[in-house]
Amino acid sequence: MNYQETIKDICLQDDRFVVFTAENRAVVRELPPILKERFIDVGITEQNMIGMAAGMALRGKVPICHALTNFLLFRAYEFIRNDVGIPSLPVKLSGWIPGFLSDGNGPTHQSIEDVGLMRLIPKMQIFSPSDNDDMVAMLAKIWNSPFPSYLRVNPRPNLLGKRQDFEIGKAEVLQKGSDVNIFVHGFLLEECLKSVDILTKSGLSVGLVNVRTVWPFDDKILLDAANSSQNIVFVEDHFEVGGMLSIASEILMKHKLTPNLIGINLKDRWFKPGLLSEVLEYEGFTGEKIAKSIQESIK
Repeated sequence: MNYQETIKDICLQDDRFVVFTAENRAVVRELPPILKERFIDVGITEQNMIGMAAGMALRGKVPICHALTNFLLFRAYEFIRNDVGIPSLPVKLSGWIPGFLSDGNGPTHQSIEDVGLMRLIPKMQIFSPSDNDDMVAMLAKIWNSPFPSYLRVNPRPNLLGKRQDFEIGKAEVLQKGSDVNIFVHGFLLEECLKSVDILTKSGLSVGLVNVRTVWPFDDKILLDAANSSQNIVFVEDHFEVGGMLSIASEILMKHKLTPNLIGINLKDRWFKPGLLSEVLEYEGFTGEKIAKSIQESIK
């Protein structure tokens, strides 16, 4: 199964669902003749799409909106905040090429502040699957949630075999560690799996957590990690401000816990455009470079 097959099945089973796109059909290109009037392409007018989706949600529909992440969120943010966020409507935002996945594009297409921006909206849920299987396993629960949501669409090849059952607000603990615990979301799980192997071979006990729901964050798993190891690492293709490091700092401060927090993210600049493999190497997000950063930070 992939994203398009999943959305087709749920739409055919439940006529509440309506698919929108702002002239970006990359993940839904075969749906128009199947869904007919329940497939709406508004053209390059993301604000109109969100306004129309909110109107339909007020009448009992569940709109699923598609566009390039930067244009879906940033161009239409006022509409998301006012029309969707304030009344807390179940409008579902599916963002294409989030973060580093804007392969070969420049800063105008780099949505590396999306988590920080979207979590400012009360009741907004934020999801970041690690691969295609992870994403498909999440979709039904995301779309049936009564709250608005933002999904970082990730159709990349599958990383793992059998996955843990998905539950909104719960992270997936892949292994526990007593020296270091790594929290990661999205496709960077692949690089973190390599890092764990390198660090384990160096003699460290390393935990790994796949943060499927970035917001609301899984406080319990974070607190467990803080109580079991002194070093917690957050890896994400996002600015440091507003991302997981910010979220974790807020949670740990409330509980008066002070582990060593290590952020592997973008500090104060856009990432250098290039093919994904080039970006990961240049910006220090390969498995080897993540492991090296962690080793240097815990000396």
